[in-house]
This record gives sequence, structure tokens and C-alpha cells, in this order.
Amino acid sequence: MQLTAVYIQAPEGFIGFVEELPGTNTQGRTLAETRETLRDTVISVLKANRELAEKSIVGQSALREPFEFAAS
Repeated sequence: MQLTAVYIQAPEGFIGFVEELPGTNTQGRTLAETRETLRDTVISVLKANRELAEKSIVGQSALREPFEFAAS
């Protein structure tokens, strides 16, 4: 699967986000800086979502397994 990064030029630099992953908004003075911080932001959002999911299943019988798919 491939995600879509969007970069918008702003007066102070660039704004970046990933279309398919709400909450991955970032900004930087340069496009390169924005790209780098967007990667960090995606990792942070995924980690935070995992922590929330883990907390929501505490005490429940749950099966966890890797999940991969090809986007169409």
C-alpha cells in the first residue's frame, strides 16, 4: 500500500499531511524539512493509535496478527 503526502506552500514555509491518515499534519520552513517531519508525524500517529487500541482491548479475549493488503 502506498499513501499520499500532500504539501502546500504557505507564507512561512510548507504544510504537509497524509490524505489517508487523519491527524498527520505538520509544517516546516522548507519542503525537505516538512517531508522529514511528516515521516516522524506518521510514526507518532501510528504509535498513538496502537496504544489507544491496546488500551481498548485490555481484559478482553482478542487475537492480534499482522495485516497486509494491496490497495486497489
